[in-house]
Amino acid sequence: MTAFKSMIETIGNTPMVELSKLDTGKCRLFVKLENLNPGGSIKDRIALTMIEGAEKSGKLKPGGTIVEATSGNTGIGLAFVGAQKGYKVIILIPDKMSAEKIYHLRALGAEVVVTRSDVPPGHPENYQDMARRIAEETPGAHYIYQHGNPDNPRAHVEHTGPEIWEQMDHDLDAVVAGIGTAGTLTGVGQYMKKVAPNVEMVFADPVGSMVGPYVQTGELLEAGQWLVEGIGEDELPPIGDLSLIAKTYMISDEDSLHAARELLAKEGIMGGSSTGTLLAAALRYCKEQTEPKRVVTFIPDSGLKYLSKMYNDYWMIDQGFIKRESFGDLRDLIARRHAERADYTVAPDDTMTTAYARMKLYDISQLPVIENERVVGVINETDILLAVLDDDDMFSHPVREAMATNLKTVPLDTEPSDLLPIINDGYVPLVVDKDRYYGLVTAIDLLNFLRRRMRD
Repeated sequence: MTAFKSMIETIGNTPMVELSKLDTGKCRLFVKLENLNPGGSIKDRIALTMIEGAEKSGKLKPGGTIVEATSGNTGIGLAFVGAQKGYKVIILIPDKMSAEKIYHLRALGAEVVVTRSDVPPGHPENYQDMARRIAEETPGAHYIYQHGNPDNPRAHVEHTGPEIWEQMDHDLDAVVAGIGTAGTLTGVGQYMKKVAPNVEMVFADPVGSMVGPYVQTGELLEAGQWLVEGIGEDELPPIGDLSLIAKTYMISDEDSLHAARELLAKEGIMGGSSTGTLLAAALRYCKEQTEPKRVVTFIPDSGLKYLSKMYNDYWMIDQGFIKRESFGDLRDLIARRHAERADYTVAPDDTMTTAYARMKLYDISQLPVIENERVVGVINETDILLAVLDDDDMFSHPVREAMATNLKTVPLDTEPSDLLPIINDGYVPLVVDKDRYYGLVTAIDLLNFLRRRMRD
């Protein structure tokens, strides 16, 4: 085995795995593990090809700056390759993307600009418009513009498509892909059209995207909102060859996220949110077939980038994607129920160091103080600060010496609207009934409850 000379050389040649524990009907379903690229996604491929294309054309010179608008993965690929080649990288990323992606970008040395995700193309705060403007104003900068860059699909024509064809032993019936920039679907589709024109290109799109309905009906409808990251668009992709698409499936956020979680549970493959969209569409396609077919789809990126979101049960509950037992009282508003040991608390004899450490670990500002399943106080950041400000030794003193005992408790049958004055006064309502503590209700818990009720 020959050692690679740099991490850039590890991009591509990702494994193909057949799924064996999911119901694929009469078909055999294979997944290409693009999450094993060094940057964790399929976008490493196009990042390298687009940078090399810009170098060859003279648009990107040594010491220059790469600017791009991205949902995260292309930015990570560009930051990874750019760092290896000595370029500065500026990434514009919408605010709905996972925190892990932003942390990853910054760890690679990229400058990250978080933008609004609720504005259309043409708006000055749209991430693509901002990226174009920053590139124009920055000396030596080059706007990669993956959405209209021909080197994007070229990466898949020259590499991804041939890899799939060889790994499938030249025996393939369909490929399921999504569209962000349309590079993967277009590039792989163009390659298959040359070597195996009978291979169907199947399109998986999130509900809310305007591309899927356009492919199905020819009508340009206004885009909605969706949570899946990396695919779905509010405009037609300039480099996309939509004529390659044989069939389209629109997949809801809920179906996408549950499909990805099931893939991890049953097959041990941890993909991101777009993985769920592709998998759900691939399974639908497979189950519709009346004769055996060999089908390939992708694991576009790693689920490690979504630990705080789709792999976090409480985030899924907040979004309404995991249903919990309903009680018809304030327990339905409590995100982390004390009876389930899902909340964060301290005991009155715990030290203030312990309380401070838990606040930091869980990124919260206050903790209920629980003794014998009864709430006896609350301690917050200010309480600890006032206690230790003039005496560091107070960190080792028990919480009971600094906790507040003037609690704002409410019984289970309190109306949600009655919580507003308590929250407005700067307190967090503690749900207590017959001396039993059930949990606390924050402002965001109340908002999540109202949103779930609206959806229902």
